[in-house]
Amino acid sequence: MRPRATPVPRVAVAAAAFLTLLLSLLTAAPPAVAAPIGFHVRDGRLLEAGGNDFVMRGVNHAHTWYPDRIGSLAHIKAKGANTVRVVLSSGDRWTRNDTADVANVVAQCKRNRLICVLEVHDTTGYGEQSGAVPLSRAADYWISVRGALTGQEEYIIVNIGNEPYGNVGHAAWTADTKAAIARLRDAGLAHTLMVDAPNWGQDWAFTMRDNAASVFASDPDANTVFSVHMYGVFDTAAEITAYLDRFAGAKLPLVVGEFGHDHSDGDPDEDTVLAVAEQLRLGYLGWSWSGNSADVGYLDMVTGFDPDRLTPWGQRLFNGVNGIAATAEEAAVYSSGGGDTTPPTAPGAPTASGVTSSSATLSWAPSSDAGGVTGYDVVRIGSGTETAVASTTGTTATLTGLSPATSHTFAVYARDAAGNRSARSATVTVTTAPGGPSPSCGVGYRVTGSWPGGFQGEIVLRNTGTAAVDGWTLRWTFADGQRVDNLWGGTVTQSGSAVSVTAAPYTATIPAGGSVTLGFTATRGATDSGPAAFTLNGTACSTS
Repeated sequence: MRPRATPVPRVAVAAAAFLTLLLSLLTAAPPAVAAPIGFHVRDGRLLEAGGNDFVMRGVNHAHTWYPDRIGSLAHIKAKGANTVRVVLSSGDRWTRNDTADVANVVAQCKRNRLICVLEVHDTTGYGEQSGAVPLSRAADYWISVRGALTGQEEYIIVNIGNEPYGNVGHAAWTADTKAAIARLRDAGLAHTLMVDAPNWGQDWAFTMRDNAASVFASDPDANTVFSVHMYGVFDTAAEITAYLDRFAGAKLPLVVGEFGHDHSDGDPDEDTVLAVAEQLRLGYLGWSWSGNSADVGYLDMVTGFDPDRLTPWGQRLFNGVNGIAATAEEAAVYSSGGGDTTPPTAPGAPTASGVTSSSATLSWAPSSDAGGVTGYDVVRIGSGTETAVASTTGTTATLTGLSPATSHTFAVYARDAAGNRSARSATVTVTTAPGGPSPSCGVGYRVTGSWPGGFQGEIVLRNTGTAAVDGWTLRWTFADGQRVDNLWGGTVTQSGSAVSVTAAPYTATIPAGGSVTLGFTATRGATDSGPAAFTLNGTACSTS
C-alpha cells in the first residue's frame, strides 16, 4: 500500500527551492576558459588562436648576419612559405638585435603574411663551442626585448635558444630548459615557446626525446613545442620515421626546425623528412635561405639572396614532392583577414636639444593609430642604410655614445600593438660638439680564422690616454676589397673599402688604460692584407 503524502508547508517549499538553486550554482561546471590569445598546443598539435591546426612550412633566414637583407622575407613568402625562422643574436657572440630591430622583423613578417619563429643563436653548441652562452642568457635576452613581443602572440613563436648544447654536458639540457621556460612565464611571456634539442640540435643521445614529456609538463601554460635538427645523424628512413613517430604517438608537439639535403657529418635523407613530416602533419623549416659560409654553401636555397637563382636544394625544398609550394597553408590569422594590418601615421619630424659632444635628445609629435601606438623606434641614417639606435614608448629619446664633432642624421618610426610599422618620419641632422682632448689610442688587428671566401677577425681597441673615452667611432680602410658581413661590439657601416664602427652601448666607455674587443666575419679579398691605419673619433691610432 502506498503511504499517503504529507502536505509540505509553503515556506518549506520555498526554502527547498532556494537550496536547490544554491546547490546548482555551487556544483555547476566551472566557467569556460578564456580563448587563447595566440598560438597554443592541444593534444600534441600546434593551433592558432582560433583553433585552426597550423603546420609550419618554411625556411630559416640569417637576419642577424645579414640585417640589410630583410627584403628576403618577401621573396620567401613568394616561394610559398607560411613560416620563417629568423636568426637573432643576444649580443654575446654577434651584434645584438635590439627591441627596435626585433619589432621591425615582426612587422616585416606580418607585412609578408608569414609566421615568425624568432630564435637566439648565441647558445649554439654550449658546453663545446667556445663563446656559446647558456639558455639562461637567452632568457635574459627575450625578457629584455619583450616590448617587441607582447601583443604578437598570434604572429610569433619564441624559439628560446638554437642548439643549446653540443655533445658535452648535454645531460643538463632538461633542467636548463625547464628553468628557461619558468623564467619566461614568470616574466609574463604568453607565447608558444619552442625548445631545440641538444647534441647540436640532433638529439642523438635522445635527451630531448626521453625528457620531452616532463619538460612539457613543467610549462604552466602547456604551450611548448619541441624542435629537432635533422642533418647527418638522420641519414636513414628508419631513424627519421622512428624519431618523428615517437613524438606523434606521445602527443608531444614536434617541428623539424632545421634540416638540409647534405652535410659534412653525413648525408641526411631529406626525402623521408619531407614525406613523414607531411604524413604526420608536422612542421618543417629548411636551412637556409642564403648567406651560408663557403664550407656549407651547398645549403643555400638561392644564390646571393637572388630569388630567381634557386639552387638544387632550394628547388627540391620549394618545388619538389612534399615541398613547401605543394603543402604550405597560410596562417588563418592572415587568410581570414584577421588582425590589424593598418600601420600608424608617421611621427612628426624630430627636433634636437641638449646636444653635447656625445649625446643629444630628440623629440617629435606623436603618431596616431586606431588600435593605439605602442612605441617608437629611432634610427640613424647613413650611407643609404638605417641603424636602430633607440626604442621608447614616449615621444622623446636621449641618444648617447655619439662621436664628437660629427654630423648624425636621425628619423623615427611608430609601431602599434599589432606590430605594424609606420612610414618613416622626416629626418633631423645633429652635429655634436667638439670633445675634450683628442683620444690616445692603439689598435691590434688580427685574423683569427679563415675559410674559402671568408675569414674572422678581431680588433682590440686600447685607450692609451689619461682620460676615459665616452662614445667613439673607429674607422679604417681595407686594402684588398674585404667586406664585413657581421660585427659584434659595435654597429658597422661600410662604403666601398671604407669601414666605420660606432660603439655599442656596452663598449661605448673605455677607461684610461682599458680596452674593448670587437669581432667580425668578412668576405675575403685576394690577399687579405690588413688595414694600414685606424682612426678613433678622427684621431690616428698606433697599430700593433
